[in-house]
Parts: sequence; structure tokens; C-alpha cells
Amino acid sequence: MTTSTINSQRPTSDLGDSNLRLKDILKTLPRECFQQDRRQAWKSVVASVSMVGLGYVSLIFAPWFLLPLAWIFTGTALTGFFVIAHDCGHRSFAKRRWVNDLVGHIFMAPLIYPFHSWRILHNFHHLHTNKLEVDNAWQPITPKEFEDWDKVSKLSFEGFTRSRLWWIGSIIHWVVMHFNLANFRAKDHASVKISIGVVVLFAAIAFPLLIATTGVWGFVKFWLLPWMVYHFWMSTFTLVHHTAPNIAFTAASKWNAALAQLSGTVHCDYPGWVEFLCHDINVHIPHHVSTAIPSYRLRLAHRSLQENWGDYIVENRFSLSLMKQITDNCHLYNPESGYLSFKDYYSRL
Repeated sequence: MTTSTINSQRPTSDLGDSNLRLKDILKTLPRECFQQDRRQAWKSVVASVSMVGLGYVSLIFAPWFLLPLAWIFTGTALTGFFVIAHDCGHRSFAKRRWVNDLVGHIFMAPLIYPFHSWRILHNFHHLHTNKLEVDNAWQPITPKEFEDWDKVSKLSFEGFTRSRLWWIGSIIHWVVMHFNLANFRAKDHASVKISIGVVVLFAAIAFPLLIATTGVWGFVKFWLLPWMVYHFWMSTFTLVHHTAPNIAFTAASKWNAALAQLSGTVHCDYPGWVEFLCHDINVHIPHHVSTAIPSYRLRLAHRSLQENWGDYIVENRFSLSLMKQITDNCHLYNPESGYLSFKDYYSRL
């Protein structure tokens, strides 16, 4: 198995046979990886609801100097809500579609995330992972594209998306992508409108009620700051899942689905409490190999991938040092040579 370091420059597209097929990989996974277990699925629901409840109890009773810890815990537990909805979006939570849709809407509503909007766009990302100019979830910007941008766009990109403020990237993506019908096909508009209506209704009821009973500070304390912690993790997970110097993005004409899913995403180990609260969402490679694998089967699938496809796998361990290295070096992407930092880009002008 190859454990990636951020300084590794070996492009994943150089590994193995370009004729590798996803079905070749899927055949090596234990059958159990794809088996839904109703008890396990609902155990994750009970765990998340319990942990979020515990988080809000801590917010009520914690002295002011412990509130930051309570916000971190509660926001991370709320990320578990997203992961449950994530399984629902991939139809791996339950066998009945209406159950997946109902549970998905319930768990995304407090996050003000339209379920069908996210589901449709996210499934598109899985179909086109790391395909240049197509992938809608993580698309690197080439130097040529960057040169054509206006000054405001350049400053925004440098200052937020690829800098120490990476953690608000998910908020920007949430706003820009999920409430605009123009981002969806006409046949999906009805579903998207329903999901947008659900979160608007939730906000219209919950937010005024929260402010009326706890004041503006209560809104900030009980919803806004935990929600921002949730987006910190969403931004971080997305960045780390899809960013390393040796991760290749390829044009559609050269794109290989098996290599993109197996070697184009990153496995990252986080502290155990994060893994527990977020239901192992960071065991990311098997999820890209097959979205049919439920979150509680991801570790089993990952062990199988390590055994059978270890040379293709990129792995990291979460740390502030890792985040610093990514945000210092992985800025613009040249399809021929890989990532380029802003510092190197400007030094060549």
C-alpha cells in the first residue's frame, strides 16, 4: 500500500492499466460490503440524534469558557446528520425510496440543505469524479482560466477557496449550487422545488421561534455557530478527499472511471471521535468505488481495497500541518504537470 504524503509528486494517472474497469475492482470486494442492515442504519440514527441532543444540552448548561468546545462537538455531531442523509441520497440507507427521501429531508432540514438538490448534484459528481471541466463538486482551476478572471474573482479565489479560509468553501458551494434551478435539468425541477420548500419552511418556523425564545444571541449560540462548525468539516472533508499533489484530473477523452474513483480520491484518518460522530465518511475511497456501500460497511470495503488494490490508494492523516501544506501548495492545476502554488505562478509571470 502506498501512503501518500503531501509532497509526493507521482501522478495517480501513471498507476496501472488504463483499461482497468470498475467492475474489476467491485468483483474483489466482499459481498457483505453491499448488504444493507436495517439495525445498523437505525443505530446510526439513534447515535446521531443522541449526540446532537447531548451537544445542545451542553450548550444550555456549559459556562461561557466551555462554549467553544460545545460548539465544536455539536457541529461535528450535526455533520453526522448529513452523513445519514448522504446514505439516503445514494439509496444505501433503506431499500424503500420513500424512506430514503423522508429520512434525508428530515436530517438535512436543520442544516438548511435541500436534499434533492444535493442528491442530484452529488450523484453527478460521482459519475464524473476528477473529470476536467465536468466534475461539479471539486474542479481545479487551470492557470489559463485564472488569467482570464477579473481582479475580484482572483482575490476571492486566492483569499477563500484556496487559503487559510478554506473552511467557508462549503458555505459558498451550498449557496451557489443548491438553490438555483438553472443548475438542474427541467425534469428535476419538481423534486428540487420540494426540497427547497422543506428547508425554507423549516427556517421560517424554527428561526423565528428560536429568536423569540432565546433572542438573537440564542440563534447564534444554538444554530449559527454549530452550523458553521458543520461547514468547517464539510469544507475540510471535501478539500482533503480530493486534493493532493499526486491526484490527477483528466480530460473527458482520457478519463478512466476506475482510476478516477480508486486513485483520484484520498483516504484520510481523523481522530476517533470525529470518525464516530461522522459515521466514517472519511473512509472515502470505497464510497467512490460504489455508492451502494452503506457508511457502516466502508471500513470493511477499505480493508479489501488495501489488500487488493493497495498500490492505487492515496492515504493521509488529518492534521493542521496537512491543511497548511494543501492550502500553501495546491492552488492552480496544470493538466500536464499538476498543482502549482500561487507563489510559483506569480514568480513565473
